[in-house]
Amino acid sequence: MANTIKVEIVSAEEEVWSGEGTMVFAPAEMGEIGIAPQHAPLLTRLKPGEIRVQQEAGDEQFFFVSGGLLEVQGHLVTVLSDTALRAGDLDEAAALEAQRRAEQAMSDRTSEVDFAKAKAELIQAAAQLRAIQKLRGKGRG
Repeated sequence: MANTIKVEIVSAEEEVWSGEGTMVFAPAEMGEIGIAPQHAPLLTRLKPGEIRVQQEAGDEQFFFVSGGLLEVQGHLVTVLSDTALRAGDLDEAAALEAQRRAEQAMSDRTSEVDFAKAKAELIQAAAQLRAIQKLRGKGRG
């Protein structure tokens, strides 16, 4: 199985997905990264965005993460995130509402802490909406 790498995507609540992939693409803090089988060990922080796992049969699995960590060890890629969802489980209406609430909170802020929290929520909602739009463009949304 040198052509694949085991991938585990885990949220704070549950294991979201586990399987084999030929490539993994993830939104690292410094930009999107690609992980192939036999990749060097790596630990990096993730930004909110889309995780994409290409499989041997040509299928792709799509997930949204709210940020977190990606670790590569030997033949295993582990994604740890507070929130990780299968792309099909993303709710556009909820993401739009979260974006609206965050924008409102940023304009109504009462402290820098409120502003920082609202900004983080806005970034996450915007990343969810981008993932939804990207999937829709591929005919999968």
